Amino acid sequence: MVIKKFLPALAALVVLGVLMLAAATARGAGNDIQLSGTLTREDFRSLTRQVGFAASYFPLAPAAPLGILGLDAGVEATAVKIAKNSTFWQRAVRNGNPPSYLAIPRLHVQKGLPFDLDIGASYTSVPSTNVSIIGGEIKWAILEGGAAMPAVALRISGTKLFGGSEVHLETYSADLSISKGFLFLVPYAGVGQLLVNSRTDSAAIRAANGADFRETENLTKGFVGLKIAPPVLPLSFVAEADFSTVTAYSLRLNFSF
Repeated sequence: MVIKKFLPALAALVVLGVLMLAAATARGAGNDIQLSGTLTREDFRSLTRQVGFAASYFPLAPAAPLGILGLDAGVEATAVKIAKNSTFWQRAVRNGNPPSYLAIPRLHVQKGLPFDLDIGASYTSVPSTNVSIIGGEIKWAILEGGAAMPAVALRISGTKLFGGSEVHLETYSADLSISKGFLFLVPYAGVGQLLVNSRTDSAAIRAANGADFRETENLTKGFVGLKIAPPVLPLSFVAEADFSTVTAYSLRLNFSF
């Protein structure tokens, strides 16, 4: 009965998410990945670091477990500030004029399981490109947290990029996070390692260099965030900043149960 009561709110979030992703796709592929033959190996290494971070899994959740009945399902938007004036970005997009920020709308769901485990999944469609990204995570709360103790969690996650026909990329990450609730406010922070595997699939690169480029990059990333969960509403809100080779800022609106 409780779930039925909040179904309209969940449906509204799903509709909002679909509209966000449809709008992203409708903007076309003016900034789609199309590598120039002048792109150097060092250019591709730099591109891998920034695209890999932007494509990685952003937690947007505290360390505390959701609980066996817990559910967070919502929509979010991330802005990733990139080095648009760098030669590697200008040589990597179709029109040679990359944006200052990559704007990434995302559908994101997380579900609580027994033994202080949470699982999650996300789907992203990057505006002005044909690129989409899927991701998944599993989180274990080493410390569940309570009135006096913070929660501490270990998360393992991964993402895969689709539709970037000239760049193939996967990310794998592990992070340790801590959070402590104060009434309906839950600040959190974490640090982790990010592994990015990428390779080109470009006739222009093969013609200029005799082979495609392949890169594996290890990055350190950190994040801070705040979850706001008013007790009288079935909704929660999350703001998060992630830091690595570039910086990302995210906002999330959840149906929470």
